[in-house]
Amino acid sequence: MSKIKFKKNDEVIVISGKEKGKIGTIEKVLHDKQRVVIKDVNIVKKHNKPTQQNQDGSITEFAAPIHVSNVAYLVKKASKSQGNQFSKLGYKVNKDGKKVRVVRKTQKEI
Repeated sequence: MSKIKFKKNDEVIVISGKEKGKIGTIEKVLHDKQRVVIKDVNIVKKHNKPTQQNQDGSITEFAAPIHVSNVAYLVKKASKSQGNQFSKLGYKVNKDGKKVRVVRKTQKEI
């Protein structure tokens, strides 16, 4: 399994699947399952049966995880004509010897 380069609060865009084109921020990264949970994207409903503690059954909505291969880092552009673009992430060792995340299209540090 490859390493997940996304972190919490990164702004991402969904690039494939039923939620394609939606933009959101990452709420949670599930490293062992190679998935991320994005705020207000991939909302699913769960039907809960009535129990002794909860006499009424309920329907709860929550954001389901999406595989990292269906998500890309969102790169904001200054000009409105180009709009938003997305890119892969990479790593680079800077002058101080620290390993930093880099947007591959623009080579800018995050």
